[in-house]
Amino acid sequence: MTPSILITGSSRGIGRAIALRLARDGFDIILHCRHRREAADAVAEQITAMGRSARVLCFDVADRQAARQAIEADIEEHGVYYGVVCNAGITADGAFPALSDEDWDSVIHTNLDGFYNVLKPLVMPMVRRREPGRIVVMSSVSGLMGNRGQVNYSAAKAGLIGAVKALAVELAKRRITVNCVAPGLIDTDMTDDLVTEEALRMIPMRRTGSSEEVAATVSFLCSDDASYITRQVISVNGGMC
Repeated sequence: MTPSILITGSSRGIGRAIALRLARDGFDIILHCRHRREAADAVAEQITAMGRSARVLCFDVADRQAARQAIEADIEEHGVYYGVVCNAGITADGAFPALSDEDWDSVIHTNLDGFYNVLKPLVMPMVRRREPGRIVVMSSVSGLMGNRGQVNYSAAKAGLIGAVKALAVELAKRRITVNCVAPGLIDTDMTDDLVTEEALRMIPMRRTGSSEEVAATVSFLCSDDASYITRQVISVNGGMC
């Protein structure tokens, strides 16, 4: 059976690039979206055109019950995944005094709680599979160094790094690797307003990264070549930190 990988938040941007790259690597793909079903279906069509299998799960990663029900039902029908890429995330930027309760809660619930909500129904089935596995979690340069106007986002992404390091220790003897990828300023529709001359001057390479460059890093971490790499944070940020 062809190994399969779930990529959350894969209807566009970095998640879409990861899904397409892993499909080219030979994996079957479980796409995920919250409400951009048409976009996710379009990605699925691209994947099936490569000769790989693709299907779409729709749920809000911040909704624990919805995530558990969707994932458990999919595993029951199709079998346990080889890996998962936790990519779904949101921002609600603003100076800390101006953040609303909703700004804080929505970012923490989606970006940090979403890690738990997606992985909790997956980890034990992956362990019981008694085969190697891969978990890759998308953090951010914000989680490493903090960004002005992103206290909520930085807190969530830093929390993911701590969670990954702890989970990696728990799963290491099971041959399931757990790693973080921490992108910097990547050229996607989520960062259009952030790409300024001032921002580029903060990057030693003086350019933004591409979604495909992030996807290549995830591809490596999901490969057999990365079987002895776990509990790591791989930065893809042009030298920002």
